[in-house]
Amino acid sequence: MADKLKFAFALLLVATGVAGFYFLREQPMILRVLSVLAGLGAGVAVAWFTAPGQRFYDFSNDAIAETKKVAWPSRRETMQTTGIVFAFVFVMALFLWLTDKSLEWVLYDLVLGWKKS
Repeated sequence: MADKLKFAFALLLVATGVAGFYFLREQPMILRVLSVLAGLGAGVAVAWFTAPGQRFYDFSNDAIAETKKVAWPSRRETMQTTGIVFAFVFVMALFLWLTDKSLEWVLYDLVLGWKKS
């Protein structure tokens, strides 16, 4: 129950920061943006101390650790793969264009007899 109250309070802090943005409409934009950032920061700080906030923090650390384990491709491998993808896209575009023009010729010229001028 305490976590739900903390989380509701965190949402209230974020909403207060957003409301401050509109309440301070006569002030310079930097103050209005700082109001939103302060509300967001306070909300995150409160949510940090909830059980779901701690689980999210643990999940984030695990995700970062897994990202560091990935064997990222080298620049050469990336360029080769990109070249293959572009070549495939070009060949497919050419094939689809030829298919479209062939069907257009068959339907309009041969079947329907609509000669283009």
